[in-house]
Parts: sequence; structure tokens; C-alpha cells
Amino acid sequence: MRYLVYMRGTDIQQGVVFSYINLEDRIPQSHPLRAIRRMMDQSLQALSARFDTLYAATGRDSIPPERLLRALLLQILYSIRSEAQLMEQLHYNLLFRWFVGLNPDDPVWDKSVYTKNRERLMAGQVSERLLASVVEQARAAKLLSEDHFTVDGTLMEAWANRRSFHPKDPAAVVGTGARGKKLLRDQVESSTDADARLYSKGSGGSKPSYLGHALIENRNGLVVAACATRSSKTAEPEAGLQMLDRIPRSQEGEGSAEAKAEPGAERETKRKRITLGADTAYQKREFIEGLRKRNIAPHVAEYKENPNFPNFLTPEERADAGFRISQSKRKLIEKTFGWSKQDRAVKQIKLRGVLRVDWMFQMVMVVHDLVRMVKLMPAPTPVLVQ
Repeated sequence: MRYLVYMRGTDIQQGVVFSYINLEDRIPQSHPLRAIRRMMDQSLQALSARFDTLYAATGRDSIPPERLLRALLLQILYSIRSEAQLMEQLHYNLLFRWFVGLNPDDPVWDKSVYTKNRERLMAGQVSERLLASVVEQARAAKLLSEDHFTVDGTLMEAWANRRSFHPKDPAAVVGTGARGKKLLRDQVESSTDADARLYSKGSGGSKPSYLGHALIENRNGLVVAACATRSSKTAEPEAGLQMLDRIPRSQEGEGSAEAKAEPGAERETKRKRITLGADTAYQKREFIEGLRKRNIAPHVAEYKENPNFPNFLTPEERADAGFRISQSKRKLIEKTFGWSKQDRAVKQIKLRGVLRVDWMFQMVMVVHDLVRMVKLMPAPTPVLVQ
């Protein structure tokens, strides 16, 4: 048996002036960030016209919004706690530089410049439009259910301490409880985050918090709409109806003889009937009636017999064949919230103000969909070069 003989290598630490290896060649073709980058770039290209309206036609060049959003995606995906740590990673992490679009010699932005440019994108509602663009990609790939959905909300701890809350001026207090009742959250306000409210969801006690809301489709659990609001007992059903109005709905009769009537002929069309699963937090009269007006089957969980918590479903709605299926699909949205709270920004969100919290929550849902779509879509066939 023959053995190879090696001599000891010399540990010479000499700086290299030039590198002839391209960043593109350093990233493995099988790396999952490649697929995320392709889908992200496609959505950013669709938003290019929107970006043009957010910037002046003349002046100094700012950070390209595409790079800002790619960097924010990395911050969420890799659970980077702050902008300062993100800038540090961009300084030496070649994978991050490649994903964002920076060359090895490009300077890294100052964290304050990064956050100021992010404010511009917040004002332009870019996160909501980016989520809608990602959802359109999923629709084109036939990954969505167009008929069956689930809605739910989750508690997000605010970046404020309970001790920062102090009583409001009694004359300025407006009751948000039933029949205008003044609740604790109406009578106190945080000195560090005025939009945060003391709120309890479950048995964990009241905390400074916001509520994050998501609407998912039931085939693959992809988020089709999302938002964040101030905490309240009515926020979940109110946000649920708002998100339902955002999603595109097909019309009954499309493709039929009535739908192909001659131009100018007046005809009445109705939205195609869909189903919506939800827990008992949505068992409210206004919400159930709102679903009926939108031609949506209310598959909403009911309270057990209790005069203090009435149910509003009809016997026909309760006996719907798909009711149990919709209730069994609710675990998909719980998985979404579980993913978003696992070392990511949603567990305790490090931004203050409902507008910033809403921006970040929607961006987390964008990242969730991209990660999920990478697993659902087939990998591209590698091109063999002869």
C-alpha cells in the first residue's frame, strides 16, 4: 500500500493586493439565497416605477432602494439584532455583499444613513406593495388557493417598558371598550412609545404591545395580506375585513355566456364565494355580517354555551361541509407566527410607532413567503456548458 507524503506548509500571512475570484463564483449554485435573490429581484423590478416617485429627479445619488430592501431581508432572515450589526456583517461577509449587490471594494453605509433612507420607503408603503408582488409570483406559480383562507392575529411585545406608562389627562381619555367604557389602555400612555398599549392576549398578563394580523391561503400557508395595529379587543376582526378587501377576487360567471355578453350590455356579477377560517376572537356580529356582505363563508369557531359570549353563525353556516376542514387548517397560520417569533423581529419588535411596526411586520411576512416558496418551487435545471 502506497502512502502520500506531505511536507509541512509554511504559515506566511501576506496580504493579497488583488483577488481574481468573482463574488458570483464564491457563492455555491445550490445556496438557498440564490433562489430568494431571484424572486426578490423580480418583485423589486415590478416596484421600480414606484421607487421613482419616492426620489427627486435631481441631486446626489442615495442608497438604491433595492439594496436597502435586500439588506433588510438579510437582517430579518438571519435574525440580526440591529442596524449597527447589519453594517458590520456587510463589511466582511462576502455572502451578504453578494446578496445586497455590493462589490468587495464598495464602502458600507453608515447606520444612520441606512435608517433615514428606510423612512422614505416606509412613507411609500413599499412593504405592502412588495408583499403583494411576492404573492403575485406565488399565484403565477400556482402555489395559492384562491378559495380558502385563514385569518388570525398575534401579540407583539413593544419596545417599551411597563414602567414607562403614566396616566393620561382625564379630559383627553376616550373609551375604546364596549359601549364606550374606559379601559386601562385608554387611561395610561407610554412615555417612550405612545402607540403601544397595555394588552393581554391569553393568560400571560398585560404587556406593552401591538397586534400583528395575517391572512393566509390554505393550500401552502402563504401569507397573502398582513398588517399591524394598536392592541385592542376589536382590532383582529377590523383588520381581518381590511385584509380581505386587499386580495383580488374573481367574479362568478367569468368564462360563461353571460360573462361574454356584447359590449355595453349591463349585467350584474357577484364575487366568487370563498371560505374563511378563524378562531373565536372573530366571533363578532359585525365581522360575521361583513363576511356575508362580501360573499365569504364564515368558518369561525364558536364559543361553548355561554350567555356572555354569543355566537352569530346560522345553522346552515355551522353545518357547512368545509367548516371542519377550515378549522383544521388554522394550524398553518400558527406555524407562520411561530416562525416569525423564533429569534426574529416579531417576538419583541425593536421599532417604535405603529407605522414602523406595521412596516416591519409586513417585511417579516415577505421573508416568510420567500423562504416558503423556495421549498415549494422546483429548483432550476443547471445549464451544462460543453
